Amino acid sequence: MADDSQASNVGGRYAQALFDLATDQKQTAAVEADLKSLKAALADSRDLRVLIASPAFAAEDKGRGLAAIADKAKFNPTTKKFLGLLAANGRVAALPAVITAYERLSADARGAVSAQVTTALPLTAAQSKGVAQALRQALGKDPEIETRVDPAILGGIKVRVGSRLFDASLRSKLDSLKFALKRA
Repeated sequence: MADDSQASNVGGRYAQALFDLATDQKQTAAVEADLKSLKAALADSRDLRVLIASPAFAAEDKGRGLAAIADKAKFNPTTKKFLGLLAANGRVAALPAVITAYERLSADARGAVSAQVTTALPLTAAQSKGVAQALRQALGKDPEIETRVDPAILGGIKVRVGSRLFDASLRSKLDSLKFALKRA
């Protein structure tokens, strides 16, 4: 658990440095787009996740892998240099935390709030609009919604905004009912 906290702290510091540099160069949106693209690649590619997280790969190998991805995806020069620095400093494993922290910094600068919405089935356009409107009303800020599908929740919705989790999933309701019945 300490490792997760440490990676998060390291990720936050690196994200702040990258955000400050991108702001100075007026490249915050371009860097954020690159990081979102990298986040999607991490979600889609098991090989990339292994490369980033595994201590079996040397920092140079991780750097070459990230450089190849950055070149192929035509990332902004600031993003490319940052990924090289991360690899050179042996901090590639903190990349997911860096991406999350950067997205938060960027959203705060825009006056928006990031929300992760998890449902058992994909949301329709009308449902997405309704969730966005409800979040806007509840939070007083425009939400930037990232949706995920997780059939394990069975039904309902889970919304994470920062460290707060609003869980109205059928799975959590069933679990609390099981717990209540065991205690009775």
